[in-house]
Amino acid sequence: VQLQASGGGLVQAGGSLRLSCAASGSIVSINDMGWYRQAPGKQRELVARITRGGITNYADSVKGRFTISRDNAKHTVDLQMNSLKSGDTGIYYCNADIWRGLNRDNYWGQGTLVTVSS
Repeated sequence: VQLQASGGGLVQAGGSLRLSCAASGSIVSINDMGWYRQAPGKQRELVARITRGGITNYADSVKGRFTISRDNAKHTVDLQMNSLKSGDTGIYYCNADIWRGLNRDNYWGQGTLVTVSS
């Protein structure tokens, strides 16, 4: 199983970016999916998560600006980021709890860099 993230880049403060992540491999189903980020010199932190049924959870710092969504049929999770701030700069990682046969494991994508210039 692999998680492939894309969509990062350089954007000015106030701008928008959309991140996408696709899971591939021998997947039976996917439970929670989410996005985390790691800023320079800081620990990785939750940005947003979404259950298979569509229930979402956001970090307080991104509420009202970011929207997470998923496509269960395509095994994808997206993060729409609006009104970006310099504090949103970091490497963004997608994450998913994936069932393969009778086993469930947690997987991380390779990370995509988001840089917000002020």
